[in-house]
Amino acid sequence: MSARDTKSFTETVKTYGTQLLRFVKARVKRTADAEDILQEVWYQFSRVTNIDDLGNAGAWLYSVTRNKITDSYRKKKHESLEDLAGEGDDESFPIAHLLVADESSNPELKMFKEIFWDELMQALDELPEKQKKVFVMNEIEDMTLQEIANQENENLKTIISRKSYAVKHLRLRLRGLYDELNS
Repeated sequence: MSARDTKSFTETVKTYGTQLLRFVKARVKRTADAEDILQEVWYQFSRVTNIDDLGNAGAWLYSVTRNKITDSYRKKKHESLEDLAGEGDDESFPIAHLLVADESSNPELKMFKEIFWDELMQALDELPEKQKKVFVMNEIEDMTLQEIANQENENLKTIISRKSYAVKHLRLRLRGLYDELNS
């Protein structure tokens, strides 16, 4: 990057940095994700060989930012089971690993899986039908939220909202089981 481009880059970051961060934060759940997305945008912007050739740098930045947000949703097309169990650390109970483990040689693991699936099904039955359907289609049938929206002829934001309510309910409902297994 030439000295002139470095100056233009710095000025552009000063001009658009705060605006873009607010733009991203309004569209993603976590601040850390917003900062990561913005970092990717700035990295892509730094790779532009001649900033003056962009014409309208602001329009270019917002376009790239929208694309990066979309990419992040595609990468996280559904919340993982680890998210359902809660934020994990190295010392937390490896629940996701146990649910897919072979229980044929371990009766305790088999019992745990049975208890977990019973509790999950009971918690799902407590949900409104539309929330339950979205959760099952997304998590168990492995459909994307967009596919569900298309199939149900609903707005994607409606489907995302239903999934979010279902996940919140399941987190609360299964928290006791998770805590019990962690102690």
